[in-house]
Amino acid sequence: MREASLPCRSATLRLGAAALALALVSGCGGGGGTTNSTPAPAPTPTPTPAPAPAPTPTPTPTPAAVFETDEYDFSDGPAYHGAIAAWQVGATGEGVAIGIVDTGIDTSNPEFEGRISAASADVAGNGTIDDEGGHGTMVALVAAAARDGFGVLGIAWEATIMALRADAPGSCASDDGCAFFDSDIAQGIDEAVQGGAKVINLSLGGSPPNQSVRNAVARAGAAGVVVIVAAGNDADSPPPDTDPTQPDPFAVGLRQAGNGNVIIAGSVTPSDSLSSFSNPAGNEADWYLTALGDRVCCIYENGDLRTFTDENGDTFVFVASGTSFAAPQIAGAAALLFQAFPNLTGQQVVDLLLTTARDVGNAGTDAQFGRGILDIRAAFEPQGTTSLAGSTQSLALADTSMVTSPAMGDAASQGASLQAIVLDRYKRAYQLDLARNLRSAQAPPRLARALIAPLRQVAGGGDGLALAFSVDESRRAAQLPWSGQLRLSAQDAHGAQVLAARVAARLAPNLQLAFGFAQGADGLTAQLQGASGPAFLVAGSPADDLGFVRGDELAFALRRDFGAWGVTLSGAGGEVLTAAPVQEALLPGGFRPGTGFTRFGVALDRRWGALDASLAASWVSEDRTVLGAWLHEALGARGADSLFLDAKAGWNFAEDWSLGAAWRQGFTRARAAGFVGRGSHMSSDSWALDVERGSAFVPGDSLALRLSQPLRVRSGGIGFALPVAYSYETLSATQGVRRLSLAPHGREITTELRWRGPLWGGAASTSLFVRTDPGHYANLPAEQGMAISWKAEF
Repeated sequence: MREASLPCRSATLRLGAAALALALVSGCGGGGGTTNSTPAPAPTPTPTPAPAPAPTPTPTPTPAAVFETDEYDFSDGPAYHGAIAAWQVGATGEGVAIGIVDTGIDTSNPEFEGRISAASADVAGNGTIDDEGGHGTMVALVAAAARDGFGVLGIAWEATIMALRADAPGSCASDDGCAFFDSDIAQGIDEAVQGGAKVINLSLGGSPPNQSVRNAVARAGAAGVVVIVAAGNDADSPPPDTDPTQPDPFAVGLRQAGNGNVIIAGSVTPSDSLSSFSNPAGNEADWYLTALGDRVCCIYENGDLRTFTDENGDTFVFVASGTSFAAPQIAGAAALLFQAFPNLTGQQVVDLLLTTARDVGNAGTDAQFGRGILDIRAAFEPQGTTSLAGSTQSLALADTSMVTSPAMGDAASQGASLQAIVLDRYKRAYQLDLARNLRSAQAPPRLARALIAPLRQVAGGGDGLALAFSVDESRRAAQLPWSGQLRLSAQDAHGAQVLAARVAARLAPNLQLAFGFAQGADGLTAQLQGASGPAFLVAGSPADDLGFVRGDELAFALRRDFGAWGVTLSGAGGEVLTAAPVQEALLPGGFRPGTGFTRFGVALDRRWGALDASLAASWVSEDRTVLGAWLHEALGARGADSLFLDAKAGWNFAEDWSLGAAWRQGFTRARAAGFVGRGSHMSSDSWALDVERGSAFVPGDSLALRLSQPLRVRSGGIGFALPVAYSYETLSATQGVRRLSLAPHGREITTELRWRGPLWGGAASTSLFVRTDPGHYANLPAEQGMAISWKAEF
C-alpha cells in the first residue's frame, strides 16, 4: 500500500489593518499531539438534495457592498476569484455537499456549525472525524467557512461539508506528517459519492494512485461528481525520480481516470504569478486550473484564529501555502455552480471552470498556468450562443432587439421593460431585458434632407403620355454642362443618376395608367386624379406616409372615369428600411432592409365645381416588419397587415384662393408568430391643413401655409409572449405576455410658410418653418429654419 504526502506549507502574517510581514515558515502537518478523545458533537444530518431553485427570473441582485465586510477583506480567495458575482445572485453553496477526503475536520469550529454532513465518516480506523493534523480543517475553511462576521469566509459559505477522514491512525502525530493509504482514499471517494457529494476535494499528493483509487475516481466521474486534486508542491524541491515540470504523479493518475470530471489545481500568488512551489501544468495543461494557494488566511485553533505574539507585542495570524489550498477554492466554485444551475453535469461544471479561466502567462492554454486562473465571475456569465428559452434562434445579449419606425417616435425611450429568459450554451437561464437594446428611429432634420441632394426635375411628354424624372447631378455638375432636357449624352449618362421616375399614359378617353420608380402609389393616384395643391419643402401630407422608411419602391395606378366620378386602383412594393442602425453579433452593424412590403388600394374621387374630394382605402402587407418596426429574428416576427383609410378635400373658395385638408387613419395588426402574441394592434393617424393664395405678389407666384402632423401611432403596441420563468426541474420555460406600447409621448407638428414664383429670369422659392417635437420626440427642441432657392437655365 502506498502513502500520500500532504502538499502544504504554513507561515504567519502580522494581524492588523493589513497583512504586513512574514515571520515563520514550517512544514505543514508536523507537530505532536494525539487524537482528541472528546466525543464529537452529533453531526448534522445530510440535507436532502436541494429542490430546483424557484423558476427564474432570479431576485434583483444583491448590491456588492453588502458582502464587502471586514470578514470578506480578511479572506483571500473570494475577492481574488470574484465570488461576489455568484453571491449576488443567491449562489452560496447551500444544499450542495463538498466531500473532503483528508485529515478530518474540527467539529467544534463555529465556522462549520450546522453544516457538517451526517455522511461524514472516518474511513481509516481513527474512530472519529475530528481533525488531528489541522490540514483537513484548513481545506474546509477555504472552501466553505461561514459568513458569520468573524475570521474568514469560504468561497461557498453555505455549502455542506462531508468530511471523510482518511489519514492513517497516528501518522499525523509523527515527524513525517500525515499519511494515507490508497484503500482509504478510495473508500473516502466512494462514500462521498454515496453520501450525495457533488464535489470531492483531494488535497493530497505523492506517487501514482493504485487501481482502487483510479476505479473510485472513475465511479465518481460516472456519477457526475467533480473531483479537484492538488497539483503538488514539488516544483522548487522535487523528490527523486519526479519531473518538476509536470503535476504530481498522483494528480496525473486521477485526471486520467476521471472521465473528464477532474481538475488539477495549481497555486498562484496574489500578483498572478505561479507559486514557486507549485507544480506547473506540463502535459496536463488542458485540465489544469490555478487558484490562490499562496499565504492563504487563516489557521484556526480551538475554534478561534490561531495567533502568535512576538517580543515586540506584534500579533500575527497563521496562514498556509500550498496547492492543497488552491484546490478548495476551485471546489467551492464548483459548489456555487451546482447550486445556481442544477441542470449542469459534472463535465459541464469542469468545462465551465476551465474555459472561463482568466488567461495569464503565454496566450491561451500553456504549460505553466494551464487554462489560467479561476474566475468565478466569468463562470457565472452566459457563455456561447444565447437564445430565448424555447427557441433555437440565437440572440446575443448585445444584439439590437428592435428598431422602431418614425411613426413610433420616442416610444422606445419611455423606460419600457421586456424581461425574458435566455439560455446559454449550457442551457443555463438568465434574465434579459429586451427593452434595454431597443433602438428608436432616428429623426434626421427634414430641411437638410430636402436641400443636400442636388436634384434636377426633368419632365416631358405629349397629349397621351407624361414623363418625369428626378436626376442626381452631383457627379455631373462637377464635370459636364447639361446638354438639354430629356437628352442624355454619353457624358450625361456617366454623370447623372435617375433617382425617381414617373410615367403616365392615357390608354383611352376614360382610362389612364401610371408607373413610378421610387415614387409612391398615392402620388401616382393624385396625378391621375388631376389633383393640384401647394408644394412644401418640409411639411408633408398624409399622402404616401406609411410611417416607415422605404426603398426601391415600384408603384402603379390605373384610373377609370365614370362620368363625374373616378375610381383608381393602385399598388406598390418595395423594401422597408430600418430607421436606425442595427447591432447583431453575427452581422456587421448598420442600417438594414427589414425585407419587403406590398400595398394595394382603391380611391374614389369627384369634383363639384370649386370643391373636390376623394376617399381611399389601402391595405399594406409587411413581410417581417410591424408598421416599419424591425424585430430581431429570434423574436420570430412574421410581419403585419395594415388598413389605411384616407379622406381628402379641396375648395377654391375665391379667385386665387384655396383650402385643403387631408386625413389618414391607420389600423395595424401584427401577425401572431414566434414570440409575437395575439392582440398586437396599433392605431395611427396623420393630417394636414393648407391654405394657398395664387398671384400673391406677382402674377404666377403663390403663397401657401401648411399645418401638418406626420403619421403617428396614437395607441397600441406589440404583445410579446415571452419566456418569463424557467424551471430547472422540468427544463422548461413559462410564458407570460409582456406588452410594449409603441405610442410616443411626442407629437410632431410642422408649420410651414412657402412662397414660390418667378424671379430674375428664373424660379425662386423661400420657406419658413417650425417643427415641434421633431420625429415625435417630446424631449427634442423645436426645429426652426428657412430655405431660399433660385434656379435658372443658361
